[in-house]
Amino acid sequence: MADELKYNGTELLATVASRMLEDNKSVFVGTGLPVVAGMLAQKTHAPGLLIFFEAGSIGPIVPQLPISVGDSRTFYKAVAASSMHDLMSMCQSGYADYGFLGAAQLDARGNINTTVIGDHAHPKSRLPGSGGANDVGSFANRLLIIMRQSRRSFVEKVDFVTTPGYLSGPGAREKAGLAAGGGPYRVITQYAVYDFEEETKRMRLRSLHPGATVEIVRENSGFDIIVPDKVAASPTPTAQELRLLREVIDPRGIVIGK
Repeated sequence: MADELKYNGTELLATVASRMLEDNKSVFVGTGLPVVAGMLAQKTHAPGLLIFFEAGSIGPIVPQLPISVGDSRTFYKAVAASSMHDLMSMCQSGYADYGFLGAAQLDARGNINTTVIGDHAHPKSRLPGSGGANDVGSFANRLLIIMRQSRRSFVEKVDFVTTPGYLSGPGAREKAGLAAGGGPYRVITQYAVYDFEEETKRMRLRSLHPGATVEIVRENSGFDIIVPDKVAASPTPTAQELRLLREVIDPRGIVIGK
């Protein structure tokens, strides 16, 4: 049992993220870890979780990790095989309880960059871009962000706003024409889980993963993170969750590793 319960950082990320998804809710997932977390939730505590994929799949029971949001496996036992237009329209209409995205850069108010590193006209690196990420971050009722944390990824100001978080602060989303009540909900990294302080819309430490400390969190951030007086401990993977990740969801270790 002791060997079975050894896990890597990616498996911890996936399990922590999956537990945030509720049964009988809907989630619009992006490629990679968001898909893994959605599948794990559906196979454990949230069998009624309705998963949306950008290419047009609504409510599939995904049998094994797809390589993209348009993979044929994303349509397995789906309620509907629709279109990207319909999926984005559903999101805009408020039918996505959760959006689930990754990020290359993130600032203190949850603004995401997945477009370029450096100046947009002459970037150091070009990234995959938005895809449906701007739509998801703009219109989902709650946005979950999962990413690796470092001073290079947690930055004071993102090089490009691909997906809006709370923009410049309280009221900025509404001023930009986005519906009230949406925006970033949780950020999950290899060190911790964060939420956002209501008054300032700035990122706040919510729970620490095993082995992480407040000092590690601060050392790996390019901006000041709000730290409350009491910080909870993040849950760790169960034997069942690890078995599902390794044997059912991602047996080749494409995302979770070996």
